[in-house]
Amino acid sequence: MQQLRLIIHHLQRGLSGRKIALELGLSRNTVKLYTDRIEKCSYPVNELQKLDDRALSVIAYPSLEKLAQAPRRCDLTTHIPDFLEDLKGTGVTRRLLWEEYKKESPQGYEYTQFCELLSREQKLNNATMHFEYQPGELLLVDFAGDLLSYVDQSSGEVFTCPVLVCVLPFSGYSYAIALANATLPQVVKGLNQCLTFLGGVPIKSDNMKQIVQKSCRYEPVFTEMIQQWALHNSLTLLAARVRKPKDKAPVESEVKLVYQRVYAPIRKEIFFSLSELNEAMLRRLAMHHERAFQKKEANRVTRFKELESPHLQALPQEPYFMRHSACYKVQKNYHIILGEDWHQYSVPFSYIGKQVDVTYDTDVVEIFYQHKRIALHTRSYKKNGYTTIAEHMPLGHQTYQEQKGWDADYFLSQAAKTGISTTLYIRTMLNSKRFTEQTYNACLGLLRLARSFGNERMEAACTRALRGRTYNYRTIHNILSMGLDKLEQQTAPDLFSLPAHDNLRGPNAFE
Repeated sequence: MQQLRLIIHHLQRGLSGRKIALELGLSRNTVKLYTDRIEKCSYPVNELQKLDDRALSVIAYPSLEKLAQAPRRCDLTTHIPDFLEDLKGTGVTRRLLWEEYKKESPQGYEYTQFCELLSREQKLNNATMHFEYQPGELLLVDFAGDLLSYVDQSSGEVFTCPVLVCVLPFSGYSYAIALANATLPQVVKGLNQCLTFLGGVPIKSDNMKQIVQKSCRYEPVFTEMIQQWALHNSLTLLAARVRKPKDKAPVESEVKLVYQRVYAPIRKEIFFSLSELNEAMLRRLAMHHERAFQKKEANRVTRFKELESPHLQALPQEPYFMRHSACYKVQKNYHIILGEDWHQYSVPFSYIGKQVDVTYDTDVVEIFYQHKRIALHTRSYKKNGYTTIAEHMPLGHQTYQEQKGWDADYFLSQAAKTGISTTLYIRTMLNSKRFTEQTYNACLGLLRLARSFGNERMEAACTRALRGRTYNYRTIHNILSMGLDKLEQQTAPDLFSLPAHDNLRGPNAFE
């Protein structure tokens, strides 16, 4: 409008369109366009400067008013809400909507203008609202979409685990923890550790199925366990609206930051336990909190400690614990099966066949017999796995377990007492399996064969077996049983000397 008023001012001075264009740095066509519109209006040039911007814009841009009032624009405007709703359907495209629109309105807009007007309306519907958060008022919670993992060192099995992310939207101070699974007991455990990390705050959930039993926009129904947890911590439970992620934008943004500043830096590291994984996450999270804001002063740590931490309410003396009790019979293998995880835990073998009481939570499994605790285990979530304490085993089983505990160096050192070929054969056999533990029983059998048949025969048998491609206990046993090792001990005949014969002429025949 300022440029338009300058054009009117120069017209009052009687300047030509060329001079006005040079004076204002505009193109001659632009000046001519506005000059023609000014000349066609009903106001004299001297009175145009007295008009306000709204009245002046009607003179300068009459096409916008006419476009909004055009019949086909009015027709399309009435259908746009239906089009936007249809676009949410599976397989519905703008091309399909335009083709249906043209069938009903042949004189309507073409595809490009149709998409332009549809996009313009979508932008109006997607307007965002700025939320103001008070210090210590809310804690937003969400699960990250991507999982992390760790490796069981004993079996090589990879376990994936969900990550719970919590953030205080005022300061951006956050907490993230990898859980064994996404069940409600694990969520409560993660929330307990979060409150310990932060100091205690109200919580707002985004309708996670573990927390909200029945989703409702106005009155969500929370599960009984999470309500007990909230009462224990004196917290107020709220829930975001159903399918409204903008209600929890800070935690959605924090999840992205966790991907960038926690997930990405540790992506090439291998962890062998859940606790080891969480320790690495906390280290990276501390670095994230100490990182300065891009467009604000200070960082998340200082903002939290100075402005938000004083507003947090005190935590209860003891955290909320959820413990379960069950009764099990000790099996013949002196283990009980925890049905929830289908994992087996050992008890002293003298209690085989007894009924025992088991109390467990997310971290510990306690086993009682007649109110006396007979076993204590760290809870494992490995399906069909075993947690066994050596002292619970019979003496014979303990001896066998010790044998299973021998390593490759032990067998190589014992084989070296027999000879070079035996050592080479056992080393080759140890390397023949992906997991060397699978060859320990075979190595133990070979050492027993050496004691039974003697070191000399064992060496000869291994020398013969090394010429083949099969390396196992059965090969050496067969060689020794059939006495093939004795052939190895005999001096091999000279294959390149001629046998004695009367018809053969010697050097005397040529004298």
